[in-house]
Amino acid sequence: MTDSMSNADELAPASDDLAPETATDAASGDDRQREIDDLKDKHLRLAAEYDNFRRRAVKERQEAGWRAQGELVRGLIDALDDLTRFANVDPSTVDSKTVIDGIALVEKKLFKSLAGHGFEVVNPTGHAFDPNLHEAVSTAPAGCAEEDGQVAICFQAGYVINGHVLRPARVIVKQWSGN
Repeated sequence: MTDSMSNADELAPASDDLAPETATDAASGDDRQREIDDLKDKHLRLAAEYDNFRRRAVKERQEAGWRAQGELVRGLIDALDDLTRFANVDPSTVDSKTVIDGIALVEKKLFKSLAGHGFEVVNPTGHAFDPNLHEAVSTAPAGCAEEDGQVAICFQAGYVINGHVLRPARVIVKQWSGN
């Protein structure tokens, strides 16, 4: 029993040794807690900053879309005014050729305005079929092997704006059968 008591006494720290370690641990614990609190604060600030950035980016994207739409419509206003004038023409005082010529001019003005915004008409008659721009609705026999895959007839023009297809052109494609 004496041996076990002496071993226990050796293992137990002296009361003088305990005090300095506790003070150091408490001080380092306070430093750690302060560091944790600082990191939490930084994290919350970064999260709030990111949330504000995300909201601002969404708002700026919407405003850019509205500005682009406004610019497009502003370019179409003159042509719309011309159409309104033609819609209110007295048929008894104007011949049909004048109305048709006027509408052709309005159409030209519309396409010119739209072209200024990156709009293109796709009318591929006589060109090679491109599945990225055209939709084949049927085939027609080709007169020779060189005509294979060419567009024979365009039923409905397609439209592209700034390289993005709005609507593919609907076409009949020539197909060589080898005869």
